[in-house]
Amino acid sequence: MLYTLSHLFDINLFGYISVRAGFAFMIAFIFTLAVMPKYIRWAAARNANQPISKFVKAHESKGKTPTMGGAIFLAGTLLSALLTVDLSNPYIWGGIITLTGFGAVGMKDDLGKVLSGDNLEGLSPRGKMALLAIIAAIATGLLLVSGFPTEFYLPFLKTPLFDMGIFSLFFWILIFLATTNAVNLTDGLDGLATVPSIIALFTLGIIVYITGHAIFSSYLLIPNIKGVGEVMILAAALGGGLMGFLWYNAYPAEVFMGDTGSLAIGGFLAYLAILGKSEVLLILIGFIFVVETLSVIFQVGSFKLRGKRIFLMAPIHHHFELKGWPENKIIIRFWMIAFIANILALISFKFR
Repeated sequence: MLYTLSHLFDINLFGYISVRAGFAFMIAFIFTLAVMPKYIRWAAARNANQPISKFVKAHESKGKTPTMGGAIFLAGTLLSALLTVDLSNPYIWGGIITLTGFGAVGMKDDLGKVLSGDNLEGLSPRGKMALLAIIAAIATGLLLVSGFPTEFYLPFLKTPLFDMGIFSLFFWILIFLATTNAVNLTDGLDGLATVPSIIALFTLGIIVYITGHAIFSSYLLIPNIKGVGEVMILAAALGGGLMGFLWYNAYPAEVFMGDTGSLAIGGFLAYLAILGKSEVLLILIGFIFVVETLSVIFQVGSFKLRGKRIFLMAPIHHHFELKGWPENKIIIRFWMIAFIANILALISFKFR
């Protein structure tokens, strides 16, 4: 709407991506902040609570906390986007497909767990991965149809290593699946995945904006891809929705995002990284998510190969819980690490 108004009434202010991103953030933030209490009451009345794994004894008291709060900040994000973005931009539709598709898979998984009262119910791992792969293929296929470049870039290098061609489709799907599952694994403590996600959205939003800006991209020696900067508005909207969600998700949490939120966030972070040609840099931008995932991989691998565990429990945030760290201390320290990692990621653009 704001973009249309800028053309109909020659309002230059609404033509700027940065201005519309600010409006998108505030609209999603206010919507989530206002609607979430109503959702919490509704979910609590219907016992739509988060089933807690029997292996995490310390969190048994959280079994009465409502889940699927991700549906509210996703609704706020999409409403905000409809009011602020240029809907003729194909990259915007790729982002919307990612958010709604991954969120829908997460919601189906959450509903299965809630209705059964068992954290192990819901979609099977294979079924979930298959659905996520299909949605990732649709989003990446749209990129290819839109003429999105398929060159592969590495941090610190100003020229691409090679052109992936049609194989980019498989690489990008892998990025989607890896990132989504990494965010999902991290979402185990109050606010633990929320703040690193907000920080990552801020970083990737800046990268995508610069990638779409002819002057800034030329100055920083990064590829210029016309049109992708508009997706920064969608990133700002999701960031605003998550900020509103954090008001209720901060320790002690009144609501959890569930797979509805974590899968959508992970998918969208992957989408942003692909648009900004920062797939490899995503390792640093999502450092906390990477560490959490690696802790699970190493734990499982070590137990299968040696019959011994590396950590007291995986993902690694549970290891620190069993070491006696208070939950809020783990959360804040992980936030700090995420912030520092993203600062380093942004600094890396000056070394090309």
